[in-house]
Amino acid sequence: MNILVTNDDGIGAQGIQTLVKALSQLGEVYVCAPDTQKSACGHGITMHTPIMVKERQVPFAKRAWSITGTPADCVKLGVRRLAPQGGIHMVFSGINHGANLGNDAFYSGTVGGAAEGVFCGKPAVAVSICSHEPGWFEPAGNIAVLAGKQIMEKGLKEGIMLNINIPNLPPEEIAGVRLTRQGVMQYDELFEIAKSPFGQEYYWYGGNLIRTRQPEDVDVEAIRAKHISITPMAFDLTSRETLEELKDWRLEL
Repeated sequence: MNILVTNDDGIGAQGIQTLVKALSQLGEVYVCAPDTQKSACGHGITMHTPIMVKERQVPFAKRAWSITGTPADCVKLGVRRLAPQGGIHMVFSGINHGANLGNDAFYSGTVGGAAEGVFCGKPAVAVSICSHEPGWFEPAGNIAVLAGKQIMEKGLKEGIMLNINIPNLPPEEIAGVRLTRQGVMQYDELFEIAKSPFGQEYYWYGGNLIRTRQPEDVDVEAIRAKHISITPMAFDLTSRETLEELKDWRLEL
């Protein structure tokens, strides 16, 4: 079993080190991760600048490379070019330092890396802890191993990835695991205006989470209830109901 691991926090982040060590129980682990922080880059790829690759040492990894690109770049390179003989069998992304819940998943480089694994035809898992504060990474590593074992035993439907979010709590305080659907994350978004030392105006994006109550079966509520959230995600965004409705529109030229 050859497992490719990436992240969006950079190859030196604590989360990816923990994940590599945990997954080494399942097989040979190969790391292709950004050389610097790439959070919130989504599923972006690099097309107009070179991608530089440097071999690195990561404990418990068979081989590791830092890459001057996005998590999706890392997975493309890892699966298509840097893979060992026999290829990559599974892709993991994380452990991200910060939640990837609800519609925030669309912005997430962590989810983008796992999604690229799916696009490359591999079962894939994104793993995140729900805090930017010092984290309890061990529960995230443990659930990643359990998910990996289940994928090895039962498989994962083609075109599907798992988005796993873990409360930032000691293991004994986690209430359990919930299978969830994607919720909604809303913010009172702000663009602060400031001036550079040269007098040029610029904008700095920020905002605060608007807390709303959602159904119990969504990822956001699972985390609030101190449960691990596991959401299966697909990437066919077609609205089939609307597709049928559009057949009544007069769209012929």
